[in-house]
Amino acid sequence: MDLTALLECVTTLSCVVTQTTSGLIIGVLLFLVAAGLTLIFGVLKVINFTHGSLYMLGAYLGLTGYRITGSFALAVVLAGLGVALFAAVFERVFMRRVYGTDVLMQLLVCYAFILILDDVVKIVWGPEFQSMGMPAAFQAPPILFGGGVIPVFYLFLISAAAVIALGLWFLLVRTRIGKIVRAAAHNPDMTSALGINTGMVYASVFALGGLLAGLAGALAAPVRSMSPGMGFSILIESFIVTVIGGMGSVGGALAGAVLIGVIRAFGSIGFPLFVEGLMFMAMAAILILKPSGLFGREER
Repeated sequence: MDLTALLECVTTLSCVVTQTTSGLIIGVLLFLVAAGLTLIFGVLKVINFTHGSLYMLGAYLGLTGYRITGSFALAVVLAGLGVALFAAVFERVFMRRVYGTDVLMQLLVCYAFILILDDVVKIVWGPEFQSMGMPAAFQAPPILFGGGVIPVFYLFLISAAAVIALGLWFLLVRTRIGKIVRAAAHNPDMTSALGINTGMVYASVFALGGLLAGLAGALAAPVRSMSPGMGFSILIESFIVTVIGGMGSVGGALAGAVLIGVIRAFGSIGFPLFVEGLMFMAMAAILILKPSGLFGREER
């Protein structure tokens, strides 16, 4: 514990800018993963334990796409679409068979695919650590603000996540598709009775969750090393985010992700050996004050 270093940081503008930017980077990546996780739970009432593996798959597909095309933007899009396609097939072939069953059965199916995808990554890309490196378009001098250093790629990452978040909000709130998704989440039997194919709605929601996870993995590839099993840590953090924000709330996922990102960024200075503990303490404190999470709805 180094409270002196933490106090010096929060009273120095340059340190505040640098650490806040780092926290936002962590937060936006967590949001993209947690948004898909909480969306799937909100509509399908299934906790997708394979979601971290979809993030991992997106990172590796992004790496391959970048090596083949030389375009980072194209690689991100291809990775997101590839993971979305896999998620849709996974839902139709496997997950739909365990809807409404015991949670343990759902967990076993998801855990099986965690192991399968880890082995697939080892076979296709190898067991050693890999790195994409910074794309040429972002190899520019960092921006100085208030004495703090902000890499150009960080600004791109935050902007890209903001655009995706706005697009997701518009889709769910302002479009007919969003109304159908919300109706299926609230009352699937009535939605089906109105002639809407709820099976396709479920597959589409699962694919959208996979798309978000794949985009997060590909966007993180330039600043994160890749290895089989890398999805486990972000899965745990994503669960913390969804619990803090409220299960099923996309807005809550955003708030929880930013909170966890800031805690990790500043906690690494004052409590370098207890950063994980700080996240769980924040989750416990919020659950004590509001058991349903920040934006979750109380069960009646």
